Amino acid sequence: MLERMNLVPNPFDCITEFMFFETDMQPSDVILIPGGSHPQLMERAAELYRQGLAPYILPSGGSNPKLQSTEWAFLREVGLALGIPDSAILKEDQAKNTFENARYSWEVLQRQGIRPRKAILACKSYHARRALLTYQVEFPTDVAFYISPVTDKTQTTKDNWFLDESKIHDVMSELTKVGQYFKHHIPNWAKR
Repeated sequence: MLERMNLVPNPFDCITEFMFFETDMQPSDVILIPGGSHPQLMERAAELYRQGLAPYILPSGGSNPKLQSTEWAFLREVGLALGIPDSAILKEDQAKNTFENARYSWEVLQRQGIRPRKAILACKSYHARRALLTYQVEFPTDVAFYISPVTDKTQTTKDNWFLDESKIHDVMSELTKVGQYFKHHIPNWAKR
C-alpha cells in the first residue's frame, strides 16, 4: 500500500513543474543575470561563458543593502575572481526589480550595439518562470531564451521546496507574483 501511495502525484506537483524548469542550452549572444546577491548566479554564468555559449555576461542590479554595494558590482567581482575577463562583463547597475533588470539590460545591449537573437538567463531555480516571463515582456518577441537555473544559498530545489515553511513561502510568493505581474499581459500575448 505504501508503494502505491508514493506513485500518486502530490497536489502541488503542477506548481513544481511550472516554477522549476530549465531548458537545453544553445550558443547565444549574451548570458543575462536578473540581479541578486547570490554568488551562484555568476558562478553559473561563468561556467556557461567558459563553455563558449556566449561572448558576454550581463549581470543586472542596483543598490542592495545586504551587499553594501550594487548587485552588479557584487556579481562582477565574483566573475572576475572566477577568471572572466572584465571586457566580457557588461554593466547594468541601476535596476531595483526584475522588470527593471530586463528593461535596463535591453537598453545596455542596444547601447553596446548588441542585438541578441538568443539569450541565456542564469537565475535562481524558483525565480525561473517569473524571470523568463519578465524578459519576454521587455525584450523583442523574436529573442529566444534558454533557462539555466541555480540553487542559491537558500538551497531551495524542486525536490525540497514543499518540506520547509520558509521555502514554501518563497516559492508561493514567486507564484503569486507571476499572477500579479503578468495577468494584464495575457491579452497582448494572445494577439500575437
